[in-house]
Amino acid sequence: MNAARFGAALEGRDIHAIVIAGSAGGVDALLNLLPRLPEGFALPVVAMLHVPEHRDSRLAELFAPRMALPTREASDKEEISPGTVYFAGSGYHLSVEKDFRFSLSCEPPVNFARPAIDVLMASAAEAYGPHLAAVLLTGANQDGAVGMRIIKEYGGLTVVQDPAEAQVATMPELAIKMQAPDLVLNLAGIGDLLLLLEKK
Repeated sequence: MNAARFGAALEGRDIHAIVIAGSAGGVDALLNLLPRLPEGFALPVVAMLHVPEHRDSRLAELFAPRMALPTREASDKEEISPGTVYFAGSGYHLSVEKDFRFSLSCEPPVNFARPAIDVLMASAAEAYGPHLAAVLLTGANQDGAVGMRIIKEYGGLTVVQDPAEAQVATMPELAIKMQAPDLVLNLAGIGDLLLLLEKK
């Protein structure tokens, strides 16, 4: 797999963690991406989709049988482990603390969502700085646009799904409009990129 296809976006990158988030259409997008991660993939991956607050998230249960990596719902105060896929549960904001542990909180919804993508991304940016890669997928609202901007301000790698491919283009379009991401890719390209990030 040739890193040159992604241009200068990967030059000098040393990625320690990946955040992937979306909303409407996000389950299908993640099913396209996450099962591609091979056994032994070294980076932690934190995935968030908007989940109705009063409904239990079953995302970890849905994905775990399809994954070669350990897959579970993130727990409060849990230390983030390499080579593990974590899903945000319902009803709580999920944040990354500076000691690389998760934090769950009941603060008010952001962008009408709890968990909110902006909350996760902003906290992960503060924790990982330039060692974070973030992917924003299909979705129907503006959540994630501010988070992606903050990640870029901290020097992290920002990747947005091509709106032309997204089931719902609103979320990626707004993120692109707010601040140009490092890469705009279709799902096949994002999948290839994830495999390369581990080697950077």
